[in-house]
Amino acid sequence: MGSVLNRALSAAGHEVVVLTRRPVKPGEVHWNGVTRGPWAEEIDGSDVVINLAGRSVSCRYTPANLQAMMDSRVFSTRAVGEAIGAAAHPPRVWLQMSTATIYAHRYDAPNDEATGVIGGAEPAVPGYWSYSVDIAKAWEREQEQADTPHTRKVALRSAMVMSSDRGGVFDVLSWMTRLGLGGPVAGGRQYVSWIHDHDFVRAVEFLAGRDDLTGPVNLAAPEPLPQRAFMRALRTAWRRPVGLPATRCMAEVGAFALRSDTELLLKSRRVVPGRLTEAGFTFTYPKWPEAARDLTRRRREGHGRSHVRSG
Repeated sequence: MGSVLNRALSAAGHEVVVLTRRPVKPGEVHWNGVTRGPWAEEIDGSDVVINLAGRSVSCRYTPANLQAMMDSRVFSTRAVGEAIGAAAHPPRVWLQMSTATIYAHRYDAPNDEATGVIGGAEPAVPGYWSYSVDIAKAWEREQEQADTPHTRKVALRSAMVMSSDRGGVFDVLSWMTRLGLGGPVAGGRQYVSWIHDHDFVRAVEFLAGRDDLTGPVNLAAPEPLPQRAFMRALRTAWRRPVGLPATRCMAEVGAFALRSDTELLLKSRRVVPGRLTEAGFTFTYPKWPEAARDLTRRRREGHGRSHVRSG
């Protein structure tokens, strides 16, 4: 997501400074994601701060990895809050990454910001799933409690961002589809929430420019759909008529082989963009079949990168 945003915002004429543990390019500044340091000078005088830092969730959910997920999100958010609070000229807005995983596993109704059910206490799901919700709540709480009185704060409860870049979730799903493995998993009833990278960038720009929006905002396309329908549309986009189904046990084996976890496949994330829609934001790609066709076209044409413009 950082690469997607950097490309699009730079192409739109914004001056982008990237905080990274391994700076190698112009415009990249070192930070450790934990403590305030010289990097804080970049925040002082900036217009917008966007914090996306956090260990990847595409891993085995071992106690060590879960703790790393928690620490990387909480500590980086705390450090950014301290830098903003100490700035002589603080940014006008702080957009802090969060996750749609904060909502409950459910099939019956969509989760928006006003009526959505926060997860962690659902019956008949693996107990460790609640830790992902705990991470999300701690992540948002750290931003909320930061002492930044002159900076508007927004928590971006993002669904999976679909980009044609290599290494992202769309890349993995496409690889499985082209191998003939893009069928329903464990029946495929679980909902998939997603957002096209074009709309992700546009939503970030929209929120940066709206002085009246604070707090949690869902970044998700308005039409989540069951996993079986989601994968059917992806198979159609890739012109693959067949996708072998997978049982829950098969999903466990596959997740182990990919060094990932089945929560990413089995949790029903039925999330909709209530506040964005109410504020007047319109999606370029509200439906998954059209989004999948665009992403596969870009991949086929070798355009792993998209230059996104506002509007």
